[in-house]
Amino acid sequence: MATGAARLIQENYIDNGHVRYEYYYVTFNRPAGQLTAEAAECANSQGAFWPYHDILYANQTGSSDQYSERRLLAFAAEHNLDGGKFRSCLRNGDSRGVVQEDVELASQMGVKATPTLFINGEKVEGAQSFEVYRELIERKLAQAP
Repeated sequence: MATGAARLIQENYIDNGHVRYEYYYVTFNRPAGQLTAEAAECANSQGAFWPYHDILYANQTGSSDQYSERRLLAFAAEHNLDGGKFRSCLRNGDSRGVVQEDVELASQMGVKATPTLFINGEKVEGAQSFEVYRELIERKLAQAP
């Protein structure tokens, strides 16, 4: 979801309770994606999912080591996470099950790209403008009982 669109959806629909947002991991069977999703879930276990999520996206380099274990641990340190707990969570695979469940659900739902949103069951693939999301959200809200 485009950054501006996410903020506007938050302000106009989530904050007032009209919309609930759920985040699921998708890795597309890439080992680096799996490790990165597991790291985000390890951050989540310390209450820092969104800050960690945001630093991951802000630090995409396109290089093969963009999300190496060393960098993932450094990002955790930048957010003052408990390094020992984070390292243990990541190396022991403590979050692997959560990530794998999300990956399987995404596969069952036909997710082939990120971002992919489901708004009351209607799939929207790729980053869209706020106006696209607003039109769909408003239509779905009007149909709600």
